[in-house]
Amino acid sequence: MEDHIYKIVEIVGTSETSSDDAVRNALKKASQTIQNLRWFKVIDSRGSIKDGDVQHWQVTIKLGFTMK
Repeated sequence: MEDHIYKIVEIVGTSETSSDDAVRNALKKASQTIQNLRWFKVIDSRGSIKDGDVQHWQVTIKLGFTMK
């Protein structure tokens, strides 16, 4: 098995639909510029409220990717 060296970045994804969509939006955008994505970890989730309902989700994730 090959040893890997990982770099970690922290990003925030957003969605008006759900926290899961916020994560998916973040991963989709990150994968456009970061190669070799391997894992993510949800660090924080929060949202804004309007008229007693969730208006917008924000999810902070750490992304790990291998370095070549």
